[in-house]
Amino acid sequence: MSHCLKVIKAWAVVFFAVMLFSQHGFAQGRFTISGTITSGRTGEKLMAVSIRVAGTSIATASNEYGFYALSLPAGKHHIEFSAVGSKTFSLDINLQRNTVQDISMQSEEKQLQDVVVMARRGGRNISSPQMGVERLQIAEIKNIPVLFGERDVLKTIQLLPGIKPAAEGGSGFYVRGGAADQNLILLDEAPVYNASHLMGFFSTFNSDAIKDVTVYKGGMPAQYGGRLSSVLDIKMNEGNNQDYAVSGGIGLISSKVNVEGPVQQGKSSFLLSGRRTYADMFLKLSPDSSINRNKLYFYDLNAKINYKLSKRDHLYLSGYFGRDVLGVQNKFGIDWGNGTGTLRWNHIFSSKLFANTSLIFSNYNYNIKVRNEADDFTIFSQIRDWNIKQDYQWYLSNRSSFRFGFNSIYHAIRPGEVRASDASSIADFYLQKRYSWENAAFFSHSWKASEKLNFTYGVRLTSFSVLGAGDYYSVDEDGNVTDTTHYQRGAFVKTYINPEPRVAASYKLNDRSSIKASYVRNVQNLHLISNSTTSNPSDKWVASSNIIKPEISDQVSVGYYRDFADNKYEFTLEAYYKDMQNQIDYRNGADIYTNDAIESQLLFGKGRAYGAEWLLKKREGRFTGWLSYTLSKTERLIDGINNNQWYNARQDRTHDIAVVGSYQLNKKWTVSANWVFSTGNAVTYPAGKYILDGRPVFYYTERNGYRLPSYHRLDLGATRQLKQKGRFSSELSFSLYNAYGRENPFTVNFREKEDNPQKTEAVQYALFKYVPSIAYSFKF
Repeated sequence: MSHCLKVIKAWAVVFFAVMLFSQHGFAQGRFTISGTITSGRTGEKLMAVSIRVAGTSIATASNEYGFYALSLPAGKHHIEFSAVGSKTFSLDINLQRNTVQDISMQSEEKQLQDVVVMARRGGRNISSPQMGVERLQIAEIKNIPVLFGERDVLKTIQLLPGIKPAAEGGSGFYVRGGAADQNLILLDEAPVYNASHLMGFFSTFNSDAIKDVTVYKGGMPAQYGGRLSSVLDIKMNEGNNQDYAVSGGIGLISSKVNVEGPVQQGKSSFLLSGRRTYADMFLKLSPDSSINRNKLYFYDLNAKINYKLSKRDHLYLSGYFGRDVLGVQNKFGIDWGNGTGTLRWNHIFSSKLFANTSLIFSNYNYNIKVRNEADDFTIFSQIRDWNIKQDYQWYLSNRSSFRFGFNSIYHAIRPGEVRASDASSIADFYLQKRYSWENAAFFSHSWKASEKLNFTYGVRLTSFSVLGAGDYYSVDEDGNVTDTTHYQRGAFVKTYINPEPRVAASYKLNDRSSIKASYVRNVQNLHLISNSTTSNPSDKWVASSNIIKPEISDQVSVGYYRDFADNKYEFTLEAYYKDMQNQIDYRNGADIYTNDAIESQLLFGKGRAYGAEWLLKKREGRFTGWLSYTLSKTERLIDGINNNQWYNARQDRTHDIAVVGSYQLNKKWTVSANWVFSTGNAVTYPAGKYILDGRPVFYYTERNGYRLPSYHRLDLGATRQLKQKGRFSSELSFSLYNAYGRENPFTVNFREKEDNPQKTEAVQYALFKYVPSIAYSFKF
């Protein structure tokens, strides 16, 4: 270990010596213009603003905190700043020294905000090595019809190639063959462990409170880690520091309101956004006491405040709290929810060095209450994180920039606790609490080798320590516990150290097209134990242990990118192959909820996923939309399952198609539609049955060897712009989910035929047929 530290220190000395020498060389006759880009209307920081120097190939973009830096030769320059939803800003400057130049961009927006999937104005940055990234911005009207008419970013990203819904109507999703828990979902840098409301029919993210959504499905940057498949990075609005504003909406089953404004104009602002469903209020209208005593609703609250301490320092405090409540009279109830908090400090050390320091808290828990004559008990489970993250961005030159830092997370998991009343026939039961400490240091370098060739490479070094107190087990190949070792609180049970190298390259074929390639290794130490395809609030998170090893994936991607017709159209083709180690599945008949030695119920093996993704997108004009197609395969190989042969993972679907379109008929009306098709889910059906003690017992052979029927659906939408007077505007949105009433299979169950018990029949259940909705939105 000491030898490794010496090697690392030696390399660090050489690296910084080279960088300082390079910086001295670049500094001759060159100066840096830097600053922060904000919205002139709201004062919010603008990320991903495209910055180009006229007459040159020099270009960059603002980071996620609105900061930018350009190193240019001394003299006069014409610089253009452009972003979706903003007017292009031009700057003429005679650069004779390092200069701080903050930019305020005026908005082109004249209507209510909505979710739109768009690239930056002027076409994508086809020269960037970054692959498999999509950005959803809250800007300009774009009506994508969705379930219940609730605009939902999680359902919108499911229409993109390589991203598949886990179940109909749900917010869970699969990315490039990964399971639902292999997606890192961040809200203002805080992990969200259950991003769904009402069993997945709504997501936890209120679109009125969201500023930007970025999803990485391949080649994710080194500052992200902890999951195998993707990162969904969601940034909340900062609040308007120029003026007060109120917006909201009223739908059939939910309403929301958003309030923002300055605390001190131009210097600080606040944001409050709330949402609640009122299905429970309709239940109370029923004269039947068995119905009006039930509960079914959720609520959530987003809050944020920020303060400009100085020209170099900015402080942000944001939080989210959401809860679902479901109750059947006084006999059964379940409530679950997330709470997050982020304290963030941005500091500009110099025109070349930017830093972000974050203190992050995340909590998810659920309570299940059972009340009847014989039993009266409560089940509780929780996962809680405390996290500190330090991130530096060093803009050495226009051709070379670095990003480095670290983060440290303390995980505390309470897998399950049963607390019974004195009169209950059930005894108290506690699964052991589990503690772990996750650390990571990361470094990446973006380098423009030539006008056509660009590289990004880096590494993320992770350390995951399993901590006491508690009992840890040894298990034989049949799942029997053979030994138990007790550890005191704070003791180190086992530590896993894994390097995660990442490299990507792009080569511009011409001004309109490029090819890219990337390799990335990801490691995951938190695992979701669930045997349901839907988002179940009682799903159980477990950490790597002495037996459960970190999941590891190695993904290679290649792609071709082209903009054409004056950047009105984009075409993307990406192919990938992902090799996965230490994948988890369940033993036949596993008890994953009440067994303290959860390792005894699990099996481990490897997986592979490969496929190709096509995307054709029209970004401008009265008609906009995209066509996406994914061809893929996902398999697992785990000893003890399927006769030790490769078998389909439950997220395996061969074909996925999405067609999305929106057409502006006139200034008042916009119509939209989307059609989706996918291969049916992989499922396990019984191959036969036998009678045991007079009861039928089904016999299963191949795991996930059968498929549900193919899934397809058409959704229609229309938006009517209503009153616009001064600052006030409003609109009506109509949608019809599953317009032609396709009864897509949600589950298929097997039972004895009533008229002939010797025969078995399959019964298909559909979740939705026609689902119309209407919503009213306003803003002033």
